[in-house]
Amino acid sequence: MAEALDAADQLAGIRAWFVLDETVYLDGNSLGALPMTVPGRIEDVIRRQWGALRVGSWAEEGWWTAPERIGDRIAPLVQAASGQVVVGDSTSVNLFKSMVAAARMAAADGDGRREILVDGTMFPSDRYIAASAARMTGCTIRPVEPVRIPAAVSDRTAAVLMNHVDYRTGRLQDLPFLTACVHEAGAYAVWDLCHSAGVLPVGLDEHGVDIAVGCTYKYLNGGPGSPAFLYVRRDLQDRFDSPLPGWNSHAEPFRMKAEYEPATGVSRGRVGTPDILSMLALEAALEVWDHLSIDAVRTKSLALTDFFLECVAAYVSPGIVEPLTPAVHAERGSQVALRCPDAAEVMTRLIEAGVVGDVRPPDVLRFGFAPLYVGFGDVERAARVLARTLSEVAVPSGS
Repeated sequence: MAEALDAADQLAGIRAWFVLDETVYLDGNSLGALPMTVPGRIEDVIRRQWGALRVGSWAEEGWWTAPERIGDRIAPLVQAASGQVVVGDSTSVNLFKSMVAAARMAAADGDGRREILVDGTMFPSDRYIAASAARMTGCTIRPVEPVRIPAAVSDRTAAVLMNHVDYRTGRLQDLPFLTACVHEAGAYAVWDLCHSAGVLPVGLDEHGVDIAVGCTYKYLNGGPGSPAFLYVRRDLQDRFDSPLPGWNSHAEPFRMKAEYEPATGVSRGRVGTPDILSMLALEAALEVWDHLSIDAVRTKSLALTDFFLECVAAYVSPGIVEPLTPAVHAERGSQVALRCPDAAEVMTRLIEAGVVGDVRPPDVLRFGFAPLYVGFGDVERAARVLARTLSEVAVPSGS
């Protein structure tokens, strides 16, 4: 079965773009594999651009404009027009800028909105950042389960922060519906796309998302610590009041004026000097997308996760694992989460056997399926190794 699926896979050839070995790598939702284009590009950046051209590379090699240029390369992957995405800083920093800016826009609207709602299932760091933004802007913060957001938004709501894909379970939230609910209440919708950018269509422009952030080291394969991205809808950019008004986002950064004057457009989302080595590694990694459509990637993602769930059901003894990831395609990202006893020990043994995933305490095995380099043979092998490992380690739930 796996052999036939691999033979019919139209994206199978993309695997050759990556540095891989015999390991089944199912942790692309933590750190994407290394694209072949990156090492040579970074050697050029270091030896020629930095080593020979030195400071001249800011102009001659386009270092200064890299945040916007690379943002425009990411924009089609999240279905946004050019000029709305800028690359730089970390996800947390961009999230802080976004939440403060959203709260400030709500305050400027003049209707007394002082509550920020946050997705109650979100990655903890997002909540920490949102709480800090709330303190800074005089707002209160309230965690709400995503399913309850439509009933929770009100005329008190300034902004709502939501994760597109739940980092633990892989559940895909209904971005069009929830964004519409937030807008109907007169609030601003901010989305974290860390677990969706690069594996499924997002539709930022189509669905009128206000602000979004995302990392680039997962499914965009930008490398460890690669810079994050920030999307600000075009009609909101002149109102985006960043709490970190660095010199890079100044209208005239080289005039060294004492007073801050924000740049026009999405560039006002910049802060300080960009990390050029990581930035240009990301740019090289994104070249693979010149040959791909996000819809084709989504189709393979669903096929891979379907096949894994089928293999797990076929090979694993009943009652040992409980799938947490929804079976319904419209509710699934590109990972599969399984609850089982002794999850940490199981994953340790899986990695020793050449199948790499990760664990989310206390009992969740997490497998991320990066369609650009994971094949159906990988999936079947992973399920067989999982079944063997579980038979040695785990005890059926309820026994």
